[in-house]
Amino acid sequence: MHRGKDREERRRVTIVEALGRIDMAAIVFFVGILLAVATLQHAGVLASAARWLDANVGRVDLIVLIFGLLSAIVDNVPMVAAAMGMYPMSAYPADSFLWEFMAYCTGTGGSILIIGSAAGVAAMGAEKIDFMGYLRRFALLALVGYLAGAAVYIVQGEMLA
Repeated sequence: MHRGKDREERRRVTIVEALGRIDMAAIVFFVGILLAVATLQHAGVLASAARWLDANVGRVDLIVLIFGLLSAIVDNVPMVAAAMGMYPMSAYPADSFLWEFMAYCTGTGGSILIIGSAAGVAAMGAEKIDFMGYLRRFALLALVGYLAGAAVYIVQGEMLA
């Protein structure tokens, strides 16, 4: 693909050059979060939380909506990792409603508050977005969009079932 380019231009598109631009702080952060989630799973905390949610909330769609709302505060990656520790793939296969709806809710829920996603935090830094300004102008709109999309997804699932 880059065969016809000169040596200096090809150097900019090598694996070594790409690895040099990696944000190591972000990688260490995500590894730390995933290790913390694995520790909670190993200690049985996630299984206890799943049992509590099942007993007190009961409906999978509401449980997933809660996960989405929590991802507005906690990044969606640890929220999905926690859900994977709480609900086994043997009970909920990869293409089940739980995981498809989880992808929507945690991905979109992180935008309700801009701090709920790594992309939002990066945008805050790059574009000098003030958290309180975002909260005043966009958080309610993001919440309405989140809930409207979730409602459409649930209704669509009911109609196709």
